[in-house]
Formats: sequence, structure tokens, C-alpha cells
Amino acid sequence: MSLQTILLTLFLLTAFFTRAQAPAGYYATAENKSGEELRTALFNIIKSHSSVSYSELWQSFYTTDRRPDNGKVWDIYSDRPGGTPAYYYTFGTDQCGNASSEGDCYNREHSVPKSWFGGSVAPMYTDLFHLYPTDGFVNNKRGNLPIGEVTNTTWTSTNGSKVGTSNISGYSGQVFEPIDSFKGDFARTYFYMATCYKDKNLGMETQSNFTGGDLKPWAKTLLLQWAAMDPVSQKEIDRNNAVYQIQNNRNPFIDYPELAEKVFGNDATPFSTSVSDFANPNRWKVYPNPATSKINIQSFDYQIDKLTVEIQDVAGKTLLTQHYDYSDNIQIDLSKLPNGLYFIKLSSEQYTHTYKIVKQ
Repeated sequence: MSLQTILLTLFLLTAFFTRAQAPAGYYATAENKSGEELRTALFNIIKSHSSVSYSELWQSFYTTDRRPDNGKVWDIYSDRPGGTPAYYYTFGTDQCGNASSEGDCYNREHSVPKSWFGGSVAPMYTDLFHLYPTDGFVNNKRGNLPIGEVTNTTWTSTNGSKVGTSNISGYSGQVFEPIDSFKGDFARTYFYMATCYKDKNLGMETQSNFTGGDLKPWAKTLLLQWAAMDPVSQKEIDRNNAVYQIQNNRNPFIDYPELAEKVFGNDATPFSTSVSDFANPNRWKVYPNPATSKINIQSFDYQIDKLTVEIQDVAGKTLLTQHYDYSDNIQIDLSKLPNGLYFIKLSSEQYTHTYKIVKQ
């Protein structure tokens, strides 16, 4: 590896760790709130943002949706995480145009179709949090269908995205189903839209996931499942930061994934920004995060002689409690827990802190 590459890598890592989280105080007015009061507080934080023009979206995608491996367009309708997509798109060169088959060109996909909110209505029409560069042919196949889970598939894309009849209780029409790796992305996108535009009508068509500015009950249930099944990825974190630089607002459900259950689910505990992956760095380190089968807790404070470790789910239910005498490295077995978001609460005689972790 060349010195130039090493320096570039260090710069990018530094940029990530200094900008990966919301600015201090960004969510202060949402503290200690829950339910609809919390949703309204988040609405007031994110509703006023800068808008780009429809033509400027092409340029915005250069920073919001660039693949880190090859610099190509990160198309969620053709990407195969862990595998090789059937095709890649080059920014600018491969813009649509008309698409007569998959792999022809990429366009500007409204993941919440524009017909659901009346067409070219600002600022929804160009809000980057729900606009993605996607294959034009797959985009046309999706059309203005709601997102859902499919039975009786009528069409499948090269990466496994589907069109077909809904198998969800509460909706029996045609739906579009993205692949599992992006279902959480869609869920958190729709949670953002149902918060940022709670005062708008996003359900002007019967076949949509919205009623007014709220999610339909069947859609809410499904999207909460998707959000838990597909935790926040590095792609979403990077995209959230990139959109913030353009629009000057954030997707709260990426910054704090537990907000999904607090706003749209059954978690009535008040929201607190003090639950942080990066607090108390001089006492404990919790890693790796995301984790697979095990999580390590490393202590840097030798005055701590006893430690209680609790693992809780997003609803605040305690799943595991263990007590330890002093050890500078504790390993917790997570293999029996399903994938999703959890909290690890560490308590000593002097200190208590909670860390967000993702098991995948």
C-alpha cells in the first residue's frame, strides 16, 4: 500500500469518526419524550431543510450513493451484497434516458412514489432521503406500487427484487419487495417520511403505504419487522451524513434506530440521546459493533472491581444479566439472540452507561 493510499485511508477514517453522529444538541428538544409527542418533536427538528432542484439530484448522487469499492452508482435495485451485481452504472454517463431492459441506465427513483403526494410538490419531490439512483427498467416495473412482501411473483429483477401479490394481512393488491439487505433501508426511509411530512398527504392513492401523513397499520407492522431484521448499515450511516451536508437535516431513525419502536411501535420509554456508542470511552469499550456471535467489553478503569452487565431489547426487556469481578476483558455470548438492535447496560458502583449494539 502506498503512502498516499495510507494517508487517504486515515483521512477518511478520521472524517467518519468525527462526523458519523448527529451534531451535539441536534435532538435536544426530543429528549424525554415518547409516542406522538416524540414524533412531533422530531418533525420540528427535521422539517425545515434545504431543497435541491430535480436536475441537481444527479449531482447529489455522486456523494450520497457512490459505491466505496469501485466508485460506481450504488443501485439498490441491482446490488447483490456479498456477491457481484449483473451490471454497474457510471455516474453521468449512464443516466436515463429510456430503459427498455435491465442494465440500460439509472434514473431518479422516488421510493415514496410522487403520485402519492401529488407529483412535483416541494420539498417531498426532491428530498434526498427518499430519492435513490436506481435501474430505470426496475424502477418502471415497480412504478407506484406499495412496498411489501410478495406471494405469486409476477416479475423478478436480477438481484431478486420482486413484483407480485401481497401476502400481508391488511393489503391484498400488487406490491414491490426489495431484497432483504435493503428492507431496513426502506423502513427507515418511510419512518423519516412519516415524520418529516406528518402534516402532508402522502396517501393520495389507495395503493400506497400511507394514509395522510401516517403509515397504514399493516405497513407500520411490516416496516417495524423489516427495521429489526435489517439493522442500520454503514451505507445508511454514510448516506445520512452525505445528505445532511446537502439538505442540513438528518434521518433520526438512522442516528437512533430505537426511535422506530418508540415512535411507531410499542416502546413507551422516553427517548434519550445519552444512549451512545461513543460515550465513556475512557472506561469501557464495547466491540465489535455490529457483532455476530460474541461481544467484548474492555475496561480501562482499574478502580472498577465489580461490574453488572445487562442486555435489553428495544422494548426495554432485560434478556440477560451477569455479574463480574474485575476483568479488563469480558466476552458475552450473543449466539442465541436473533439479529437486531440491543442495548448493553454496564453498571459499577461508580458509573452506569448504556451502549447500542447491533447483532447481525
